[in-house]
Amino acid sequence: MSWEVFNVDSVTADIGDTSTVYREFLRSDALSCGIYRLAKGATDMQTPHDDDEVYYVIKGRARMKVGEEEQDVGPGSILYIGAASEHSFFEIHEDMELLVFFAHTGR
Repeated sequence: MSWEVFNVDSVTADIGDTSTVYREFLRSDALSCGIYRLAKGATDMQTPHDDDEVYYVIKGRARMKVGEEEQDVGPGSILYIGAASEHSFFEIHEDMELLVFFAHTGR
């Protein structure tokens, strides 16, 4: 595949209403993309990933902890998380919807 067009509403339409869900909608040798949803008050149970990742907050508000650092995030926030970094969303004040990009580096 050399290119493809996605629509966020179409990608998220079949996810459902569970409190925490990740749905991958693109995978290539170098990159994968998905939608990650966290409901208000949910617990983010992520563990460190093998690849670098970028989050784009589509909607919702929470705090993000990476290592010992914390930051408020909300719509329009773009977060880069290096491979193997401990990270999680917490104090999820509003239902969150995030666009997630994983860079597959062959580690």
